[in-house]
Amino acid sequence: MTVPTLLVLDADPLPRLGRLTGRARVEHADDATLAERLPHADVLLVWDFTSRAVRDAWPGEGPRPRWVHTASAGVDHLMCPELAASDTLVTNARGVFDQPIAEYVLALVLSMAKELPRTWELQRERTWRHRETQRVAGTRAVVVGSGPIGRTIARLLKALDVTTAIVGRTPHTGIHGPEDLDRLIARADWVIAAAPLTEQTYGMFDARRFGVMQPSARFINIGRGGLVVEDALTEALAKRWIAGAALDVFEHEPLAPDSPLWEVPGLIVSPHMSGDTVGWRDQLGTQFVELWERWEAGRPLLNVVDKKRGYVPGR
Repeated sequence: MTVPTLLVLDADPLPRLGRLTGRARVEHADDATLAERLPHADVLLVWDFTSRAVRDAWPGEGPRPRWVHTASAGVDHLMCPELAASDTLVTNARGVFDQPIAEYVLALVLSMAKELPRTWELQRERTWRHRETQRVAGTRAVVVGSGPIGRTIARLLKALDVTTAIVGRTPHTGIHGPEDLDRLIARADWVIAAAPLTEQTYGMFDARRFGVMQPSARFINIGRGGLVVEDALTEALAKRWIAGAALDVFEHEPLAPDSPLWEVPGLIVSPHMSGDTVGWRDQLGTQFVELWERWEAGRPLLNVVDKKRGYVPGR
């Protein structure tokens, strides 16, 4: 029996694939060699989920992988018209990041409500300044994105007694549709972006949307950088249209040292780390091996992405 070829788009540290010894011919590629090696692979593991090389390297005609798996929740970095039109299956790392990202959002909410960054600044200045901070219980939140990450965020916020609404692509039980978004964010204390990046969501948080929010609102983006018009957010914070914001994802990553975002008052910047807890890479590797075993046995794969929508369909 011919052993299938698994091509890994590398990133350090490499995935642990020892369970596939003798069951897969594992080859490796980087951005420069991906196009040459793609036609000879049965499966592509996009371990370097920051790379956009798949978009440029994907073969239009002829041999190509039958299955592509990305070790990330988002798939916008690899989707291109040729891949979307092909019969290649695409899967993602849905399920690995839900709880860690939700915990990170809660940390940001509590940190901003309790002014922890300011407390740290005053401590470094050796300044004793008593202040009053915001109570979180009884506030309102809107989570934009009804996938597992968004739903987990909503569940943990409700545990803090935050009244929480979820906005998704289509309305159904417990989920609001896009037509309700402006009405909901106009009353929200917390607006949390957890949506996939698609043609419909690109730049959805622009100057108009920040203008709709109340001056006491705070905005958090742990979805994709392209959801936010960064200049508009900078203006909204500078003019105090909103009270504060936190970004974990950006239009261009890593954020350049000379980016003005580093110094925007009221903005917390973190380096795309909201889902990265101790052992997360091992979890991603284990998830892929388990999917491989399903694929190898001819069983249906989990986490199959709707390539036209750009995410795994769900509730």
